[in-house]
Amino acid sequence: MIDALIFDKDGTLFDFRQSWGAWAARLLAELEPDADRRAVLAQAIGFDAARMDFAPDSPVIAATAPEIAEAMLPHLAPEAAGSLVDRMNLLAAEAPTVEAVPLVPLFTSLKARGLKIGLATNDTETPARTHLRNHGVLDLFDFVAGYDSGYGGKPAPGQLLAFAQHLGLHPARIAMVGDSRHDMEAGRAAGMTCIAVLTGIALHDELAPHADLVLDHIGALPGWLDSLPVETPGR
Repeated sequence: MIDALIFDKDGTLFDFRQSWGAWAARLLAELEPDADRRAVLAQAIGFDAARMDFAPDSPVIAATAPEIAEAMLPHLAPEAAGSLVDRMNLLAAEAPTVEAVPLVPLFTSLKARGLKIGLATNDTETPARTHLRNHGVLDLFDFVAGYDSGYGGKPAPGQLLAFAQHLGLHPARIAMVGDSRHDMEAGRAAGMTCIAVLTGIALHDELAPHADLVLDHIGALPGWLDSLPVETPGR
C-alpha cells in the first residue's frame, strides 16, 4: 500500500534537456564571453552547447549548486567566482522549465486518491517552489525540500526521511520517484519503494538495477497505482 509519493524535480517533473540546456547556455555566456574559454567551462560541467545536451556524468544532473560551481571554479577568474552560486540560483529560478507531462491534471488526480505529495531536489528550495508555482502545482505539494532546507541533499536520505516524519508515515508506505541513480540510492537508503523515470539523462539499463520499477514518465504512475493490491481493512 502506498500512502505518499515524493518526487525529484529536474528530469522527473520537468524534461531535463529542454529545461536545463537553456539554463546552462545562459550561465556560461554570462560567465565567459570568450568562446574557447566558454567551451572549457562547458566541458567541466558535461554540457554540449551545440546539441544542448548533457553527458551522463554531468554534475548538473544531480549535484547541488555548490558542487556544480566547484567543477567550474578552476577555470574562472577570481572575480567571477565570488558570487557564482548566487548567480546560478538566480538563473535557476528563471529557468524555462518544460513539463515532462501535464502536471496539474496528474497531481490533481494523485491528490484525489488521498495521496500525500512531496518534493526532494538538489536544487535550492526557493527556485524549486518558484518552478512548482509557475506550473500551478505548488499548493498540491505537502512538503518541499531543497539541498539547503536543512536535511542535506541526495543521495543521502535526509530529505525523504523528513518527508515521512512530517507526515507521520512509515517510509515503506512511500514511493520515491526520480530520474537519477542519486534518487534511487536516496530512496533505497530511506526504505522506500524506488520508481525511476526516463525523462532525465540516465537510461533504462543504468537505472533498472537500482529501482523497483522503471516507467517512461510520471504520467504512468496512476496505472501503476491501480495495479497494486487493495489493502483489506483490519489487516
